[in-house]
Amino acid sequence: MSRNRSLTLLSLGHACVDVYQGAVAALVPYFVAERAYSYAAASGVVLAASLLSSVVQPLFGALTDRWAMPWLLPLSALAAGSGVALSGVVGSYPLTLAAVAVSGIGVAAYHPEAARAARTVASGGNSGMGWFSLGGNVGFALAPLLVAAVIATGGLRASPLLVVPAVAGAALCAAAVRALRVRTPAGRPTEGSGSDDWPSFLRLSGAVVCRSVVFVGLSAFVSLYVRERVGGADVAGTAALCVLYAGGAVGTVLGGRLADRYGRLAVVRRAYALTGLAVAGVVLVPGPAVYLFVALTSAALYVPFSLHVTLGQDFLPGRVGTASGVTLGLTVSVGGLAAPALGALADTTSLRTALAPLIILPALSGLLLRGLRDPAPERQSTPCLPAR
Repeated sequence: MSRNRSLTLLSLGHACVDVYQGAVAALVPYFVAERAYSYAAASGVVLAASLLSSVVQPLFGALTDRWAMPWLLPLSALAAGSGVALSGVVGSYPLTLAAVAVSGIGVAAYHPEAARAARTVASGGNSGMGWFSLGGNVGFALAPLLVAAVIATGGLRASPLLVVPAVAGAALCAAAVRALRVRTPAGRPTEGSGSDDWPSFLRLSGAVVCRSVVFVGLSAFVSLYVRERVGGADVAGTAALCVLYAGGAVGTVLGGRLADRYGRLAVVRRAYALTGLAVAGVVLVPGPAVYLFVALTSAALYVPFSLHVTLGQDFLPGRVGTASGVTLGLTVSVGGLAAPALGALADTTSLRTALAPLIILPALSGLLLRGLRDPAPERQSTPCLPAR
């Protein structure tokens, strides 16, 4: 099987899994409408999907640093989908939180092993990791459309239909596992050479946390905010969420290409500078122009996305699974911890006031990255291919 086909399988599987990261935020307006959740209660659902994922993702990364665990890919896809599918039919708020938490654990289990496989297939390159990350962004972008289509057929009680992408994702991941067999003869994953640079990795992780708070905050509330700003029915908010997720697809591919030409850290720093201006436009500019600024925010937030992953892996070449679990998972998921605070602020003031603090966080990310040096990327050997 060709390298391109292997990367395609991984990217499509990634899309199916990350549908469920986007689906939780896309369900928030329906929880508010059908169950009369407050902003704080609705943001608690986002937190539940993120909290366990944040805690266990480094654990999965550390485990994959010691043992090859390719079987996690199809299993985690099924867990991610099952939790979201159940969230609309369980009767109580605690059970809803439990269901989306199961989904979060599935997402957490998936990313470290999948990122390791993608790194091997891409030989450590930025563009290859960009295409793998693009799959996840496509899943994010499709989530609002999928949720809207399913919930329109029967309200939240139709949510079991949302398990379909998980089944497809499990099949794609199983095919990728059969094709790749990314492991050493002794069964341990292949590691890079060189020393681990923990101080640089921790600064990078801090920058990704700030980015995560911005993205999760917008994911949770941009749908409600845009409906409030421009009027219109649910379609106005769903369109805004689709723009937020779809712009990431452009940003991710663009980020890999720009990094190959100008260097990863230079591109990441400039992307964060643009992000701050774009978020200010979302919060401050009135009328339909908000859609333009949502698109700019999305693209700017996602230009660094795959670059965070490759930078983290190159800062910790001896712990690729841990680096992947943190940069692709933990620091992304931990942004959900800020969602209840934003929801509580929105309940006591307004959505606009709650979103205003997000303007300064991209600048903080840029400050954390000042002075860092771009590590030499660790190029991987061609992965083992299956016997014919």
